[in-house]
Amino acid sequence: MKMLYKLEAFEGPLDLLLHLIDKSEVDIYNIPIKDITEQYMEYVQAMHELELEVTSEFLVMAATLLAIKSKMLLPKPPVLDLDFDYYEEDDFDPRAELVQKLIEYRKYKAIADLLRDKEVERSLVFTREPEDLTPYVPQVQENPVKGLDVNDLMLAFQRTLRKMVHRNQVTKIRRDEISVKDRITDLVELLRNKGGRLLFSKLFEKQCSREEIVVTFLAILELMKMKKIQCFQHRLFEDIVIQAKEGELTDGLSTDEIDY
Repeated sequence: MKMLYKLEAFEGPLDLLLHLIDKSEVDIYNIPIKDITEQYMEYVQAMHELELEVTSEFLVMAATLLAIKSKMLLPKPPVLDLDFDYYEEDDFDPRAELVQKLIEYRKYKAIADLLRDKEVERSLVFTREPEDLTPYVPQVQENPVKGLDVNDLMLAFQRTLRKMVHRNQVTKIRRDEISVKDRITDLVELLRNKGGRLLFSKLFEKQCSREEIVVTFLAILELMKMKKIQCFQHRLFEDIVIQAKEGELTDGLSTDEIDY
């Protein structure tokens, strides 16, 4: 004849004891330790037969139940009429400590079940990220003339009228033109003052116009064409050195052929 065991999963020996007590429908404060111990040992024995791992906690509880059962089976010692207080606890119940543990475990288990139900209930609620509701907020247009009075408006009107008076004036702008011939003369004079050598970067001021730059380049090219100067660099990307040829600037400089 085959024996079928249906073992439920318990989190520990106290969980198993509560299950046995609830199944037997007994008062937790008056546990029939004999019946509960037998049921508990049957469960542990079934775990051994099914080759399930029996933790040390279940074995410790089994030993505790057997110890409580033994204490309850032993006869109570006779009451001695002594003046000492050593025998005031003759009515002590060996089950008291176990009952206290079971009550606390039941309380915490109920709290854990409640939190688990709350977790399941909360998992059914789906949330979404908060959205920016600024576009739906009514826009209150600020008063552009807030804090102004009639005097401020009159002063602004008068300033506007004064600006309108000068707006209709027409001004002619005359551009100062410099010729290549004049620039050649300036370069020659500058080279004479600098001892015949000048750096190319020193020819331009910070606020130099595009026209002045172009005219200066043309003047340098004309002087090189007339073989009055030579330009070179000591190394790549260094400043260009403008060197007057020896004896060329002391002679008269003819710029009659240059007409631009």
